Amino acid sequence: MAVSVEAAVDREGGRGQAMGEAMRWHSLLTSARLGVSAVRGSPTTGRSEFQRDFDRIIFSSAFRRLQDKTQVFPLAESDYVRTRLTHSLEASSVGRSLGTLVGAGLKARYPEIEDLQVSPSDIGAIVAAACVAHDIGNPPFGHSGEDAIRLFFETHATGADLLASLSEAQRADFLQFEGNAQGFRILTRLQSPDNRGGLQLTLATLGAFTKYPRGARHDPVPGAVSLRKHGFMAADEEHFAQAAMGLQLTARADGIWTRHPLAYLVEAADDICYHVVDVEDAYRLGILSYEDVEGVLAGIIDDPALPRRLAGMNDDKGRIEYLRARSINTLVEQAAQRFLAIEDRLRAGDCDVPLLAEVSAAGGMQALRGLGEQRIYMAPPVVEIEAAGFEVLAGLLAVFGAAIEAQARGRINARDRMRLKLVPTQFLGPNGGVHEDPYQRLLRLTDFVSGMTDTYAVSLYKKVTGISLPGGEWCAHRGPIRPMTD
Repeated sequence: MAVSVEAAVDREGGRGQAMGEAMRWHSLLTSARLGVSAVRGSPTTGRSEFQRDFDRIIFSSAFRRLQDKTQVFPLAESDYVRTRLTHSLEASSVGRSLGTLVGAGLKARYPEIEDLQVSPSDIGAIVAAACVAHDIGNPPFGHSGEDAIRLFFETHATGADLLASLSEAQRADFLQFEGNAQGFRILTRLQSPDNRGGLQLTLATLGAFTKYPRGARHDPVPGAVSLRKHGFMAADEEHFAQAAMGLQLTARADGIWTRHPLAYLVEAADDICYHVVDVEDAYRLGILSYEDVEGVLAGIIDDPALPRRLAGMNDDKGRIEYLRARSINTLVEQAAQRFLAIEDRLRAGDCDVPLLAEVSAAGGMQALRGLGEQRIYMAPPVVEIEAAGFEVLAGLLAVFGAAIEAQARGRINARDRMRLKLVPTQFLGPNGGVHEDPYQRLLRLTDFVSGMTDTYAVSLYKKVTGISLPGGEWCAHRGPIRPMTD
């Protein structure tokens, strides 16, 4: 049965845990939903509250757009390599396994979880839902998309002008633009905007999703992996604080919280899929040789019988797939074991390092990262898409940012008025005009641009800069290319 956030907060005293107090699974696994003020009856579909979270994310428009967002290699180069969408689904599968393994250990250890009627599969569903959404806020063009947005506001004259009237905390949201914070915004505000709380996910899923429980107004904390980035915008800090109080997360300082323990599993699932799968994609594209990949993955598996098993296979492609599967399985088992070994420290906030940094396969993971940095992420297809991202995103932010500000200042011309017609009204302001608050105008601008797919961003950039005209595309598609909307 879903409970209200207010009921969860009242039950726990309306505050977070104090430093030195271990967080309790009774609160961390709450099914209270952000934005839901009334208690709901049990669903009749047979789905748990956490399975409903997963389904809400899967059917969201923001999740669908991940099918045309670059993971590492540009989609146009091959129909085999992963996109953000396939990566998210794979990470979710790994996360479900991690959560279910950990859930079985926790249920045996803590009777209070039995009292909550939360099964190991429910904990797997929480981690799976958080994993499937973990990249939902990432802009186009891979990780360089975040850098492109940051650089625009740091160095571009239009970007500097747009930030001029903002507070220091507000400027930090853009100068340190972060896909994780944008993801929290999408889940809790932009998707289903007519609902208070957006998708109204459970607090447990939102806590597991938020790997970085601080705002951009705070500096990174050295040595704390959970605070090296920020996880929510200044505009959304109240939303996260409400979730944190319902979960009874430990408050480290004003606006800084201890990470939900299950977020460590989300981080591990992402790291496993990101590094292991990248070398498989690089092999399929001819960037890495079979020997390159076998060497690093075999180092993770550490099985004396592995050479004999590989020798019995017919082709290298099959061997790589087998190595990938065995590597993931090994890392899942080790990460789950490590979590259960230190979960009391995670709840107390005494351990703030990635799970995979302290498993027996940590050296193998480090070798994977090194291979990626030296051979994969500097490969021409990757560099080309990242270079394009800097130009395209800066161009779109400059064009539409200038048009929005011109409208706000009452100095709009015919060109800018036409450009604003290309912006869906949800990214402008009340009644189709621009918002009177400059901070809200900028939030809507970055909502618009960061939510685009790779293809739509390139297409729109070409049109607004005059590089191409829409006539040919109209004919080819038997209709206009639709704008990006929710």
